[in-house]
Amino acid sequence: MQKNLTTKTVVIVATILLCIFGVIGFPKSKQELLDNVRRNIRLGLDLKGGSHLVLQVQVQDALKAEADQAIERMKEDLRKQNIDYAAIDRNDPSRVEDADKIEIDIKGVPAQKTGALRGLISDQFGQWVLTPVNSTDYRLNMRPSELMAIKRDTVERSIQTIGNRINELGLTEPVVQQYGSSGDQYQILVQLPGVDDPARVKEIMQTTAQLEIDDVKDGPFPSREAALAQHGGVLPLNTKLVKMAPRGENSDSWYLVSRIPVVRGTDLRNARPGQDEYRKWEANFTLTQDAGKRFGRYTEANIGNRLAVVLDNQIRSVATIQSRIEDSGRITGLGGEQEASDLALVLRAGALPAGIQFLEERSIGPSLGADSIHEGIVAGLAGLAAVIVAMLIYYKRSGVNAVLALVLNTIILMAALAYFHAVLTLPGIAGIILTIGMAVDSNVLIFERIREELRAGKAIISAVDAGFSKAWWTIFDTHVTTIVSCAFLFIFGEGPVRGFAVTLVIGLMANLFTAVFVSKVIFDYELSGRRQVAELSI
Repeated sequence: MQKNLTTKTVVIVATILLCIFGVIGFPKSKQELLDNVRRNIRLGLDLKGGSHLVLQVQVQDALKAEADQAIERMKEDLRKQNIDYAAIDRNDPSRVEDADKIEIDIKGVPAQKTGALRGLISDQFGQWVLTPVNSTDYRLNMRPSELMAIKRDTVERSIQTIGNRINELGLTEPVVQQYGSSGDQYQILVQLPGVDDPARVKEIMQTTAQLEIDDVKDGPFPSREAALAQHGGVLPLNTKLVKMAPRGENSDSWYLVSRIPVVRGTDLRNARPGQDEYRKWEANFTLTQDAGKRFGRYTEANIGNRLAVVLDNQIRSVATIQSRIEDSGRITGLGGEQEASDLALVLRAGALPAGIQFLEERSIGPSLGADSIHEGIVAGLAGLAAVIVAMLIYYKRSGVNAVLALVLNTIILMAALAYFHAVLTLPGIAGIILTIGMAVDSNVLIFERIREELRAGKAIISAVDAGFSKAWWTIFDTHVTTIVSCAFLFIFGEGPVRGFAVTLVIGLMANLFTAVFVSKVIFDYELSGRRQVAELSI
């Protein structure tokens, strides 16, 4: 018996020490102790203050890009199958509400080629529906299932990319998730605890960071009109005109580049800020192994030709290929260290699949959070004090047992929040207070069961053992049903509701340990030192 008690005591003491370490670490001073607590117990936006942003993903951008890719493939396939046409273009929906109206028009197809065109669209472009407008013109509309899949994927990729960029900034526990219940809004909620000036974060989030390295065919030209005039008003096949990013005297230079990039942003492996030989800031990037081999073959075969680094449809730099280049490159002419760092960050995090628009922006001051913390702590302490007094009066010395289990329950809960990097929010504080109530309820069930066994004439040790064993399944059932309810809150709820659910589940699991295991050990210690137990203070 004594050996078993010693083992249980070691488990309890080790748990307490581990929990205390998780919350305060090894502080060497009072200030370090406070700093460790602030760092380990992460506060949410409603407690710490910060920025609340609602973004709308411009899903029509992704659909237009999908249509552009389809047009390029169509032109190539029509040429291979000798199907003549006068023009292929698409409409330009500018609003999210018009995203479903994306269309591709094919004009001037000879009547005798109608069957070949239908066969081509059916075989190679199954996501589009071909509808005749007249005998020579046709219209392509994207299938509804494909529209929904692209829009859903665009929002999910935007959330992932924005989350990656914010995490790179080192912000504490940001929230990035789909916002609202209406899927037609394509909105994202971003909460940044502790950020009261989100201007830089907004700029980083807005940058689409579409990177390309394109083959330069001609240029520079002083204007777009001059470039078109140079080529008789019609651009050569598979080329496009791109403007140089504003920089000093070259603020209005245009280049003719290949429409098919040599390297895309998806080929990047890493990016980092750096300085050139003149101490000017730049962003250096490295390519994946596959892209490096491809780039090496291309540069080796095109020594003397020029390449343009295009970022978000603006040329950042143009360089002549001097020798074979395999797995690295750089973007020069940046304004300073901050711009180089931010550009490297967005390149590492990946490109946004569509533009974003800010619908709502709120800054929450830390004073509101401080008031919430103060009132939450006061409410918690008042409730705890009332519970302690009631337990001590009603259950006498056994009430001390319940109080000790209750204190340990709170310590375990706070340590779990620290170890799992969970965020404590105002609903989370409500969850802690509710956990206190359920912990007391568990002790009441056990104590009342022990009283029933004593009234039935059982010996004290037998009554205590029977009380714990018979109350165990009732406690387990109530906790499991509550945890299942919390699971539904977590799955279907938003941030604050999820915070409440997480805190409550952690508290309930801790309560199973403290109310049953720890409380029983305390009773065993009290009863093990007596040869004959005549009375139990309960």
